[in-house]
Amino acid sequence: MALILGSVAVLPSCLNDKGKPVVQLNKLKIDAEQETLVNNLVETILPKTDTPGAAELGINLFVFKMIDDCYSEEARKDFMTGLADFAADFRKQNNETFNECTAKERTAFVSIIDEQSKSDKADDNQKMMAFYKMVKDQTVFGYTTSKYFMTKQVVYELVPGRYKAYFPVKEAAAV
Repeated sequence: MALILGSVAVLPSCLNDKGKPVVQLNKLKIDAEQETLVNNLVETILPKTDTPGAAELGINLFVFKMIDDCYSEEARKDFMTGLADFAADFRKQNNETFNECTAKERTAFVSIIDEQSKSDKADDNQKMMAFYKMVKDQTVFGYTTSKYFMTKQVVYELVPGRYKAYFPVKEAAAV
């Protein structure tokens, strides 16, 4: 009986649709491929070095949740349009999807997009640049406010800080 009940509890996770995203959102409708693309983009923006990368910290989920909860309907539409434009532009230039290519190819493409977003060429594809800017801004924000960053990189102490009771006092000068 316990075996049957245990397998009934585990069965739904085994039948997970490959096309369904991991993150559940209220307003954005994304599929698993789009979720993977944003995860790879987030990791490309902040890759793993001697510190954990953005994907390892789950920053992609933070990006989706922030855009779903905090952005306007118009901004969410721009995000989805920009996501599609980003994927199509990458495929056009590299003959493969962003998810299939190497980290080096991703970095080269993202570097070009980053430079274009800072120049006048950002007007060429506003939706894609808006998408990239949203993802980059939320990635940096999510990383710098993550538990890892606040406890391991920047040890945050509440104001006014530590009380140091022992402090050497110099002798007063003679008057």
